[in-house]
Amino acid sequence: MYKIFLFFLLLFSGESLLAQWQLPGNRPNKAQQAMIKRGYGMFIHFGINTFADIEWSDGNIPVEKYNPTQLDPDQWVRVAKEAGFRYVLLTVKHHDGFCLWDSKYTTYDVASSPVKTDVVKAVAKACKKYGLQFAIYYSLWDRHEPTYKDKDPQVYVNYMLQQLTELFTNYGPICELWLDGGWDRKPDQWGIDQIYALVKKYNPLCAVSVNHTIVNEAGKRNFTPPSNMTEDNKYFFHYFPSDFRLWDPKIINLFDKKQYLHQGQSYYLPFEHTICISKNWNWFQKSTPLPVRNLDELEELFYWSTANDNSLVLNIPPDQTGRILEYEANTAIALAQRIGIKKNKPLPKNGTFISLLQPATANSVFASNNDEYGAAKVNDGKMDSRWAAKDTAAQLEITLNPNALFNKISIYEYQDVKNAADGFSQIRIPRITAYSVDILINNQWQTIYLSNETMGDCKVIHFPKKYKTEKLRLNITKATAPPSIYEICVIDMPDKRNK
Repeated sequence: MYKIFLFFLLLFSGESLLAQWQLPGNRPNKAQQAMIKRGYGMFIHFGINTFADIEWSDGNIPVEKYNPTQLDPDQWVRVAKEAGFRYVLLTVKHHDGFCLWDSKYTTYDVASSPVKTDVVKAVAKACKKYGLQFAIYYSLWDRHEPTYKDKDPQVYVNYMLQQLTELFTNYGPICELWLDGGWDRKPDQWGIDQIYALVKKYNPLCAVSVNHTIVNEAGKRNFTPPSNMTEDNKYFFHYFPSDFRLWDPKIINLFDKKQYLHQGQSYYLPFEHTICISKNWNWFQKSTPLPVRNLDELEELFYWSTANDNSLVLNIPPDQTGRILEYEANTAIALAQRIGIKKNKPLPKNGTFISLLQPATANSVFASNNDEYGAAKVNDGKMDSRWAAKDTAAQLEITLNPNALFNKISIYEYQDVKNAADGFSQIRIPRITAYSVDILINNQWQTIYLSNETMGDCKVIHFPKKYKTEKLRLNITKATAPPSIYEICVIDMPDKRNK
C-alpha cells in the first residue's frame, strides 16, 4: 500500500516531493531539517477533558460540557511568542474524539457545543499573526466515532483521512502531525502510509510521527525506551513511514543515535520530547491550580531535550475559562529569559559535561549483589537509570579529570510518586533533606556547597568561580528514605552563561 501511494503522489505532484519523504539515508531530509531548526514548541492540551478534570475520557462526556467562558486562543499564541517558542502544537482531537474544529464528519465538536469558535482556525490565525509555525496533535484512537468499531479498519481510516484533509486544506501550513493512540490496534490497521501520503501531498515539509515509534524487534510490539537508543541500526520502526521518533514523555540518552531500520534499510530519525510545565505531569488543566516545575529543572530539561539535533515541546494547557494561567505563562517567559532564547538564533546549549561515564563509587548501594542501582548509573547519560542507597545517609564519589574545569553541577533526584485524584497525574515526594558537595584538594575534602533543604527534582548549583578536582563527592547526611539519584552532571559553563 505504501508503494502504491508513493507512486500516485509522485505521479500527480512531481518527483521533487520525494526529497521530503522518509527515505533511506543518514542525514535529515528537508522536513527533518525544518523540524530540527524549530527545536522548541509549546504543546497545548485543550478540549472536553479540560471541563471534566480528567486526562482521558471515553467519548461519552456530553458536548454541552465544553463551555469556556473567556476563550482566547490569541492569548495562547501570544504567550508562546513571549516565551520564545518557535511553534505551537495543538491537540485538535484527543482519544475521546472531541474535535476543536467544525468537522463535517462528526457532531462531537466545538460547532455543536455552547462555544462554537473554531479553535483550530483561531490558533492557526494567531500563529500567522505572531510569526510562529502551527502543528497539530491528532489521536488515531477515537472512543466516540462509531466507524472506529467497524470490522473493516479501512472504514475508520477513511474517516481519519477525511478529517485530516479538512485540517490540511482549511487552516494554512501545518509543520508537524503528532499522532497518538496507536496501541489500540495493530500497526498495519491504522493506514499510516495513507495518512503520510495525504500529509505530504498538501505540505511536503510537514514532519509526521506516531507515539511509540520504535521497537526492539521488527513486527513485535515491544517498545524501545529512548534512553536505550544509543546504537545505530539496532532498533526498528513500529509505524512506517515516520519522520521522527516519539515516546511521550520519555527522555533520550545524551548519547542518542539517529539510525533505525525498516525492511533491511536504515533511516535517519530525530527525537521530539514532550514535557509538562506542571510539576504533577498533567496534560489537561485542572480546576484546582497546580504547581509548576521550578526553573532549574525546566532549564536543564530544555538543554537535555534539545541537544543532539532533537526537539522539545513544553505543555502549557489553558484552563476552563479558555485562557492560559498567568503564573504558568510567567514561568515559561522567565525560562526563555533565563536561557537567553533569541528570535532567529540557534537555541542555547548547555556547557561541557566533564563527568559523563567517569568512574563512580558509593559506600551504600541497594541490592548490592547486582549493578541495577550501582553508582555508575549517576553519570551514564540516562534519565531512567539511577543509583539507590540502602541507607538514609550515604556518600557517592565521581573521579574527574584533575585538569578539567567546572562551575555548575546539576543533580536529578529520584522521588517517591503517588497518583493524583485523576488517576493519571503524579505527586512527587523528595527524599534527600540535607547534603553537601565536596571536592578533593591536596588529599583533603573541601565542601563547596552545603544545604539543609530538600533537593527536589533537579538541583542546580552555580559557582562564582571555576574549580578542578580529581574527585567530587555527594555527601547525603539526612533523608526521609534511602536516597536515589538519576544523574549528577558536572559542567563547565562559559563565563557569560554562568548564572
